[in-house]
Amino acid sequence: MALLLQTFPERAAIWSRVFSEAGEPLVCGADQVSDPAAVRYLACWVPPPDLTIYPNLEVVISVGAGVDQMPKMPEGVRLCRTLAPGIEEMVRDWVVMATLMLYRAMPVYLEQATRGQWQTHGVPLARNGRVGIMGMGRIGQLAAETLTGLGFQVSGWSRSGAPAGGVEMFSAEELDRFLGQSDVLICLLPLTGETRGMLNANLFAKLPEGAHLVHAGRGAQLHMPALRAALDTGRLASAMLDVTEPEPLPQDHWAWADPRVIITPHVAANTDHREGAEHALRVVRAARAGQPLPGLVDQARGY
Repeated sequence: MALLLQTFPERAAIWSRVFSEAGEPLVCGADQVSDPAAVRYLACWVPPPDLTIYPNLEVVISVGAGVDQMPKMPEGVRLCRTLAPGIEEMVRDWVVMATLMLYRAMPVYLEQATRGQWQTHGVPLARNGRVGIMGMGRIGQLAAETLTGLGFQVSGWSRSGAPAGGVEMFSAEELDRFLGQSDVLICLLPLTGETRGMLNANLFAKLPEGAHLVHAGRGAQLHMPALRAALDTGRLASAMLDVTEPEPLPQDHWAWADPRVIITPHVAANTDHREGAEHALRVVRAARAGQPLPGLVDQARGY
């Protein structure tokens, strides 16, 4: 009934302590598996190409919040993503930082600083800023709560448009209206067949003139040539990206040198090792008890 963890030594050391303290078996590294049939649970970022080598495998746990890097699971194998408060809080912090930076024209000031130029620009009030969040899961709701507290007018968009975070919600059919009132557009969507390439020229054209893009979803959702075109026409004034396609961007990619774009190398959040281990422990015990699995992914929907 062991859990196999495939990861780097620092994470493995902390997971080993957590599982040892809990009295649960943990194997660190596939080379340490003496009996593949004893592996019931696997925690990793990317699994081995052939999961059938573990004939009794029941659950695969992504050690991060995302699962788009995961292949299709074998029949009967469930997939979970890591739920850790630290992930949600870190992404919330990055999103709030990015929103404030773009709304307060930080790309302009950073570009001016490279030339030693002291020039002021108008300072907008937060209460006049309309922020639209695409993806109103746990992170989206945290971001909405914080940005609302700062005075922004926040709305949310999801496929269902179900109530979330106490903000005005829009459904899939209301996307155009949602975009039309988003001075700052935040993408927190999971990567699915429907969201791949969604941030494109057609979508940008529906934003207010001079809008800003905050992207912390997945790189494959953003069409980079469309971003450049939207910046060149003034439809977008600036963008801050934590994810790109590909990752990393080539050193000579235009976005690195464009003063209207700020890029961070997929660092909005990192899973806290102890929180990740504690989540995996909850998954293992829930599976053993026949209870609902925390972080269970609907593999048909991709999240």
